[in-house]
Amino acid sequence: MKKLLLILPFILFSCQKEASVSETQSDSTQAGAVIDNIDSAKTDEAVPQKMPDSIINNSEVVKEVLREGVMRDEKDNRITRTADASMLPFSIGEEIKNDNQEFVLKITDYDKPSIIAEVKPENADINIRINQVRFADGSTDGPFGRTVNIPNKGKGEIWLIIGKSNMASGSPKGNFTVSVE
Repeated sequence: MKKLLLILPFILFSCQKEASVSETQSDSTQAGAVIDNIDSAKTDEAVPQKMPDSIINNSEVVKEVLREGVMRDEKDNRITRTADASMLPFSIGEEIKNDNQEFVLKITDYDKPSIIAEVKPENADINIRINQVRFADGSTDGPFGRTVNIPNKGKGEIWLIIGKSNMASGSPKGNFTVSVE
């Protein structure tokens, strides 16, 4: 009986579901970039910005617009950005600030035959990888390392979910860049 009382909290804790990643509706800007869930307290509507050809956030003006368009959940454990596939190839820079945080890059209207992406941390010791790829049909694949080159399963929105590798030691905190071709 005592063993059952000791095991019961572990069973209850392990049965709790994690918050699942949910799809959101989004609006596209002139250059095809999409900014999700802008806080209405900050701005009334997204101001269209012309994005550079190969790098989304290489200028301070674009960095500010994208920073405002970054959606963070209430626990600050998920950073979500959305971009349109018409902007490919591009790179997006971000920072992970705590050990449990993850970055979700949603790419809309993706119709290329394969998904090619790479995570480049500023410091090589950062423990970060592409944890999962969610395809347009809702199926997922992963985990991967810092690079991924896999066949695409159809046209639509794909997600690259990037975060800490539980198979390695070290902290995921730090700056990184995600490049998608």
